[in-house]
Amino acid sequence: MRTALTIAGSDSGGGAGIQADLKSFAAAGVHGASAITCVTAQNTRSVDSIFPLPVEEVRAQIRAVLRDLDVRAAKTGMLYSGDIVRGVADELDGARFPLVVDPVMVATVGASLERKDFAAALSRHLLPRALLVTPNRHEAERLSGRRVRSLADARSAARAIAKLGPRAVLVKGGHLRGELVDVLLHEGEVTEYRGYRYPAQLHGSGCVLAASIAAYLATGLGLIPAIERARQRVALGFLASYRAGRGVAVINSHASVDRYEVLRAVEAGAEAVQRLVPMDWVPEVGMNLGYALPGAAGPEDVCAIEGRIARVGDRLRVGGPAGFDASRHIARIILTAMRFDPRCRSAINLKYREKNSTRLKKIGFAVGTFARGMQPEGTSTMEWGTEQAIRKLGRVPDVIADRGDVGKEAMVRVLGTEPKDVLRKVRRLVRG
Repeated sequence: MRTALTIAGSDSGGGAGIQADLKSFAAAGVHGASAITCVTAQNTRSVDSIFPLPVEEVRAQIRAVLRDLDVRAAKTGMLYSGDIVRGVADELDGARFPLVVDPVMVATVGASLERKDFAAALSRHLLPRALLVTPNRHEAERLSGRRVRSLADARSAARAIAKLGPRAVLVKGGHLRGELVDVLLHEGEVTEYRGYRYPAQLHGSGCVLAASIAAYLATGLGLIPAIERARQRVALGFLASYRAGRGVAVINSHASVDRYEVLRAVEAGAEAVQRLVPMDWVPEVGMNLGYALPGAAGPEDVCAIEGRIARVGDRLRVGGPAGFDASRHIARIILTAMRFDPRCRSAINLKYREKNSTRLKKIGFAVGTFARGMQPEGTSTMEWGTEQAIRKLGRVPDVIADRGDVGKEAMVRVLGTEPKDVLRKVRRLVRG
């Protein structure tokens, strides 16, 4: 069992702070240790009071943990004052484990969680020690000294913050308008992570992200995979969010995913495909059925059939077992659709026939299309085409009609929430 340490404030409402951090650690499979910096009286509607612990008590907690436990990663959250920042930095001086700094300044309900000397002390004493800092728009503005209103501003702010000493900067895009994009600056390179923008902010989401990154670092993952896994956990937490009080909803920091359930759904769906799909709907390249984990971040989170479902003589045969990362093609389609609607987690490909194009609309399916001739070089048809079809229609369609091109077989791609939903649509499609 690996150990991660959180140094943060206590949230009496249980949705953020130490409480969210420890639940996130447990969900990621690591033991959580803690050093409390402040005790807050708060709930889902307000922060009523903040009581900072004496700096020596904060330092004593950190010393006690490090003296006995083999800490493999740590994260900081609400530190509140310059004195606490300096005390934490002193106690972590010489520590070899990676540190994730969440520069908490304002609560979700709008209350200030810092004293005036906090930001300057953080920049001077703790950011040079950090592997990663994870500011939102407001925090990025404070740390960089510049306005952040666009994606270009976020990139610029990340570069400015990197000059303060952290090895990597992740500017979160939740408070920016438009498409949700998190900007990572690491080793001089900028990576943009796109995701679905949920209609409301949730209490504790920043805590869950930083704590999950630290937890995955503690298990031995590198920074990039730790960030990707943590973003998946946050997406899952949004999907499983709940109301604990009468104010803002709470992110589900301890939500779990049953990978076996997803795998079994693909296997059962593939068996049903063999009985359901007529031969004249089977593409020359075969078919595949995919189903993603909630909050999937990459192909490794999408289950499909290894070897596809193909024609063998006059019958369909499943080419191999179901497995994660078994089909990059179907995974790209699903992952792109999930950026626009996280409920759309399953898809299958069928043969496209011009004579059936009118049938699609008669059935009442929402049909998306794209023009292959407009595809930029160096892009994936699965990702680019799916995105174009969604943007053109204004929503994730039931079916994407791809008329193909020279050397590219025409396809119908059916999308849905789960394999059963996809197969219901396929049944209507092939039977008219």
